[in-house]
Amino acid sequence: MAVPGKKASQKLSSTLSQGGAEDFDIFCEQCDKDDIRLPAFGYCVDCEVHLCQTCFNTHRRPKPLRHHQLLDKDHMPHKQNLSKSIKSTSGKKNGDLSKSCTKHTKEVIKFYCHDHNTLICSVCVTLEHPTTSCHVDYIPDISGKTLNSMEFKETLKDIDKLTDKCCQIKKDLKQRIAKSTISLKDAIVEMDNFRKEINKRLDELEKEVKDIATTIQHDNNNKLETTETTCDDINKSLQASADTLKHLNTNKKTDQLFTELKIAQQLILHNENITTQLPTTDDVDEYTFEPNPAIKKLLQNEKSLGTLIKRELKQQAQPKKKDDVPMKMSTPRNIKVNTFSAIYDCWITGITVSPQNQLFVADYNNDSIKMKDINCGAIKQLQLVSNPWDITIVTRDTLAVTLPSIYTIQFISFSSNSFSLKNKLKVDGECRGISHHQGKLAVTFLDPDKLQIMDLKGNVKIKVEKDSNGDSIFSDPWYVTTNSHSIYVSDNHKTEIIWFNWQGEMIGRNVDIGSPRGISLLDDGSFFVSDYMTKCIYRVSGDCKDRTTILENVTNPRAVCWCAETSTLHLSTEYNTESRNIIKMYKMM
Repeated sequence: MAVPGKKASQKLSSTLSQGGAEDFDIFCEQCDKDDIRLPAFGYCVDCEVHLCQTCFNTHRRPKPLRHHQLLDKDHMPHKQNLSKSIKSTSGKKNGDLSKSCTKHTKEVIKFYCHDHNTLICSVCVTLEHPTTSCHVDYIPDISGKTLNSMEFKETLKDIDKLTDKCCQIKKDLKQRIAKSTISLKDAIVEMDNFRKEINKRLDELEKEVKDIATTIQHDNNNKLETTETTCDDINKSLQASADTLKHLNTNKKTDQLFTELKIAQQLILHNENITTQLPTTDDVDEYTFEPNPAIKKLLQNEKSLGTLIKRELKQQAQPKKKDDVPMKMSTPRNIKVNTFSAIYDCWITGITVSPQNQLFVADYNNDSIKMKDINCGAIKQLQLVSNPWDITIVTRDTLAVTLPSIYTIQFISFSSNSFSLKNKLKVDGECRGISHHQGKLAVTFLDPDKLQIMDLKGNVKIKVEKDSNGDSIFSDPWYVTTNSHSIYVSDNHKTEIIWFNWQGEMIGRNVDIGSPRGISLLDDGSFFVSDYMTKCIYRVSGDCKDRTTILENVTNPRAVCWCAETSTLHLSTEYNTESRNIIKMYKMM
């Protein structure tokens, strides 16, 4: 063995050198393992080895060695323990082999089977990997090729990737738990607000029922008074005409009789038209009081205010139920929504219905919102500063209406017999369709065409405008409808329904609609859509794959609204004056 700091003996030098005539006091211990003697250029404090210039420059490239401390030639130790070098180059190349075999714990791993990609001991070779059937190598014979090899570098890269993956998993989980914590706090706040709404609503229920009863009675009295007065006037005018005709006929005054006959016929037509507008027995109902079964059940049986439900971050395709059958609709009931104060015929572009069976419509032509009590027929009108397009219920007593021409969303407060303007939000475009779910608004815009998801304060959370290729997703998005999982947008120009989740990711689409207009969701995840081109109302499955025709030959259908509480479909059309001023209400059979 050479004395540290001195040249190695000639005998040792011949073993350590590879064709070189020179020997060095301090040499690279890494290269020395491959029988290459090169002068030391530096020293690694952590590994306690001297390194040549090449090994020194590349030593800290592998991620596990990046923090090792290196000393240059002037500061490195000038003494070298050659025992490691001698051991590594003395022909006993298996000196570093010390890992025990997992199957034969008393044996050391010395071999590698290429066929089975596994490390083995001598017992394994004998029993399981004989050289007659397996390609087996003695590790010291092939290990030298691994130094700075591609396999070595790729393994370090894989280590880095897996390390980064673990860090990302921890980071993502930490962020998700933080979001979960926030969502739980929000859920508790929502529960508290719900409790306040219940208390407030219970305080109002008795008064609302009495107010409705009073309104119905007042309306009935007005109907009777108007009908009696009108019928008396008609009877008087007709009786006078009849007396005149009889007198002229008796006296054979043919010229006057002819004239009066024509006048009488015009009078009959005029009065017939008046009688068609009079209330009839079909417009007057009898009533009993039935306690709200939901409230009754809540007070008797329910043990909690609600349930914590997991949010689904990505909606999966909803399979069509095997027992789904096409809906059959009744003959429509026409609900008049025009008022005496209206200047123009109505143009109903948006419809929604409250749980109290109040019908709200957006009348684009008359810059107004109409509120119609379906039970008693009373109608009220709220004037707006601009043309409304679409309307949605936000809370039990608040509506939200889009005013596209002034880039505004107007909130409206309502009760059983009145409504009034509240605050408004300024938005950044021509807002059209609007739908609310759990404190979030989904709003469609034109020019540029886009979908925005925002809170009730107008803070935009997500904007959907272009796909991954940079192309515009929309061309003319008119209406939107939502539930807890999905957002569906009807695009009139692209002739399709586009399906998103609440993260703004496009999940699917239906391209079988000729000119889609109004759209409204059902409880099972399917939705109604009106097709202006084919004059049909379709029911489309939640995965946008299946379509059923619900109504046919509906001329110029526009806004639709499904009311689950009453199992009714409300529809506006626009082909003539009469149709513009009514809402067709279809009962599911």
